[in-house]
Amino acid sequence: MEEMTLRSSAFTDHTLMPSDYSHDSGDLSPPLEWSPAPEEVVELALVCEDPDAPVGTFAHWLVAGIDPVTTGLDAGEPPTGAVLGRNDFGAEGYGGPKPPVGDDPHRYFFRLYGLSEPSGLRDGFTAEDLRDAVEDKVVASGTLVGTYAR
Repeated sequence: MEEMTLRSSAFTDHTLMPSDYSHDSGDLSPPLEWSPAPEEVVELALVCEDPDAPVGTFAHWLVAGIDPVTTGLDAGEPPTGAVLGRNDFGAEGYGGPKPPVGDDPHRYFFRLYGLSEPSGLRDGFTAEDLRDAVEDKVVASGTLVGTYAR
């Protein structure tokens, strides 16, 4: 599997995410950029999950159908032509960090997947739908971890 570099101009890997990108501040998705996808990639998918949530892994952002020539997203901008999954807040699109007040910082894993075949997902898909759709199709990936506490 090839590695793709995933980064943000708002925070670096394993550092604190600015509150601008939190649920309390209006759910503005952070700016992201990544290295070009390998030639065999036909679709990109993006996930943001918090494995430290009290209820288990919490999905904050699920996006599929991203054009493989795309190399980034501006803050607050969903990718053109992509399909949005339903996050665990119950809404489509990005739902920023909202860990319980007083908890140690939670980790937010942004994962980009390069798929060798279309996912076939439609708007409103779930994290489980995405996991099932990308199984055996991931040929490249990248991860960026941000932290956040309230």
